[in-house]
Formats: sequence, C-alpha cells, structure tokens
Amino acid sequence: MLRFGPPEEVPALTTHSASPADSALDDKGLAEVRRVVSADLMVGIPSFGNAATIGYVVRAATAGMVQYFPDLKPVLVNSDGGSPDDTPHVAVSTESPDYIEKIILVAPRHKLRRISVTYRGQSGKGTAVHALFEIARELKVQAMVMVDSDLRSIVPEWVELLAGPILKGGYDFVAPLYARYKYDGTITNSISYPLTRALYGARIRQPIGGDFAVSGDLIGRLLELDTWDDSTARFGIDIWMTHSAINEGFAVCQARLGAKIHDAKDPASDLGPMFRQVVGTLFRLAGHYEDRWLAVRGSHPIPEYGFERVVAPEEISVNLGKLVDGFENARPTHRETWAEMLAPEQLERVMQIDCSDAAAFRFAAELWIRCLYDTLIAFNRPGAEREKLLSALTPLYFARTAGFIVETADMTTDQAERVIDAVAHEFEQLKPYLVSGWRSMRDATA
Repeated sequence: MLRFGPPEEVPALTTHSASPADSALDDKGLAEVRRVVSADLMVGIPSFGNAATIGYVVRAATAGMVQYFPDLKPVLVNSDGGSPDDTPHVAVSTESPDYIEKIILVAPRHKLRRISVTYRGQSGKGTAVHALFEIARELKVQAMVMVDSDLRSIVPEWVELLAGPILKGGYDFVAPLYARYKYDGTITNSISYPLTRALYGARIRQPIGGDFAVSGDLIGRLLELDTWDDSTARFGIDIWMTHSAINEGFAVCQARLGAKIHDAKDPASDLGPMFRQVVGTLFRLAGHYEDRWLAVRGSHPIPEYGFERVVAPEEISVNLGKLVDGFENARPTHRETWAEMLAPEQLERVMQIDCSDAAAFRFAAELWIRCLYDTLIAFNRPGAEREKLLSALTPLYFARTAGFIVETADMTTDQAERVIDAVAHEFEQLKPYLVSGWRSMRDATA
C-alpha cells in the first residue's frame, strides 16, 4: 500500500481553503533543483518507503524520456516523505542513464539528471506533489509526468502516452485510462468517476488514478489556487488536480495505458482515510465551483490518446462479509447522523436493508446516488460537521461496494464495466434531485 509519510493521526477536515503557507522545499532541496538549472520534460515520483518498487519505476521512466523525447532536456525527480529505507538512494542510483541509452539504442541531445528531495510540511501525497509542482515551475518545464512509486506495470511508453498530448497536442492535463479489475478502484467506480461525469459533464474514467501529466501552464495555475486544505495534502490531491483542471478551463484528455498493476487495496480494510480525503476534497470543490456544475446538463466523452489494448487486469481479493458487517454494525452508531444528512425516505430505506446473507446483499444504485447527493448537500451547509458526515458516509460506501460485488459476481471485468457506466448515466439522470436539494439548501441559508 502506498504511503507518503510517517504514520500519524489524521486531523479533522479544515472548514476553509488555504494554499500551503510555506514552500514544500527546504533550502537544501531548492539548491539541488537549481543545480539542474532548467528542463523541458520532468518525471516526478512521490514516495515513502518504496525502495522495493521504485527502482523499476525509475528505469522505465528514464528509458521513456530518452527513447521518446531524445531532443528534450529531461529530469527525473523523486519527492520523498522521509523514508526509513533506501528509497531516495535507489531513485537516483538505479542503472545509469548511459546504460539506458545503450539498451534502447538512442543518443539523446541532453544528459538526463536524476535528483531526490525530501519535502517538508504536512506528511502526505499531496505535499509530495506540491513539491514536484514547485520544482517544475523552478525548472520551467513544458510538461511534468507523475507516476506512482509502487507501479509494476509501467513501461517506457507510458511517458510518451502521458507527455505526448501536452508536448504535441496542446493539452494541459492528461488523466490515465487503465484496464483495471472490476473490484480495483472502488472509490473511483462508485464516487469519483460518476460524480466527475454528473457534476462537470466530463467522462474522465480515472480521475484519481495516480499517474498524470500536467503542462507548465497548468502547474503555474495550480500553484496559485486558494483551494488547498489538509485533505488535498494527502490523498485528495488527485481529484483536486482533475477537478481544478476542468473548472479552470484547461484542455483535458486521457491516455490509454493498458493494465495498472500495483499494490491494490481491499476496500473493506484499507481505504477509510483515503475515502474521507478524496470525497472531502471532491465535496468541498463542488461548493467552490457550484456556479459551473449547476449549469451542466448531461456529459461528453473526453479525447483518448494511444492504442486501445486488450489486456486482462490482475485480480484482487475483496472481503464481502467484512463490507456487509461494516455497514450493519454502523447502523446504530450513525443513525442519528444519517437522519441529519439523508432525506427521510432514504434513511428509512437504508435502515431496512437486509444484512442476514452477505451473498444476497443488495444496495441499489439509485439509493446510493440519492444518499451521495444528500451528503454532498449536507457537507456544504454552513457549519456542517464535515468529518462526522464523511465518517457516516463511509459505511454506506461499504454497502454500495458490497452490493456491486454481489451484482457483478458472475460477470467478467468488461461486463462489470458496463454496469459502472450505466450507473454513471443514472447519476446524470438523477442530477435534478441534487440541483433541487442544493438550491433549497442555499435558499434556506441565504
């Protein structure tokens, strides 16, 4: 499982938005960057304790920059959270660029530089990425590719697929388009994808995929925004980048990367804090950009770059019983909060769901959509206890995930993908329910 800093207690969400007061780079890191002077293309890799996997990622990224962009000045930067292992050393010492040039038979015009910096400030992936943005701005790069440090499926072509649309096609933000197992990416499948599509009309399939590319212009704008908070500094960073790029008017596309093989997470065991950080950031930005999404009807496809691959993604295990138990055990604990955030008819339906047989468990997509829309509205009420609302939403997410697992148990990944797409379309159809409730909330608090 990817982590980006030492374990610590996750604080309550802030109720306001603020950019980091200080740079995520200390003087030592900034001096290291300035020795590079400038670069055209940068690959950034945030990390914490990834010595076992980052070497392969560095080799693939290095080869990609040399092979596909031999005329550009390249740099690879590791933004580390103070790893207790040798992650930074591995990042800068794994197989020299000269060796890479020999095995791919390309002679680049510029020497590839590799550096590792330890970011400062709040521990989390978002802070690591903020440091990478600062470095990219300092070096005046045309494009920055960001990839996770636990990838086992990255190949050199990923650099071209992610950076190419920016360097050759005039795009500013490139999101990944993966083939993933039907139960990998449950937050994406049930929340971030359908809400991105319903709110902003953009069918970005993997808005929190972890592997992106951004233009120098977009980096400059992201560093100016005042919508940063504690969740953005952690796992809220990916949805923050995606929704900021959409709403700030930048050109967005997707890159077909094939299968993503990484250290996948069981939604019943591993995703609680990540869920709250991603969803909290998404909900908060919906409040910030309400004038944009209230006017959106329907959705449109997002351009896709690269060859469509037929691949079989790696299966992951999920604990259905634990998901159902997590929902059932939460009902007495969260009933009072559910009564505050859900419409009465949705609360009644939630409380009546039968949990006696996990294999026959049902949580209808339509009920989930209404619960999610109700919580989005409640989250943006003045004075809302946002952390409490997100904690109460978590077992409902467990329930919807369990319902999806049961519904798609006998389906292939491709068949399950069609269910995900149909549910995303239902999010669009039920958007008037959200708009009506949102406007009523705003009228009541005016």
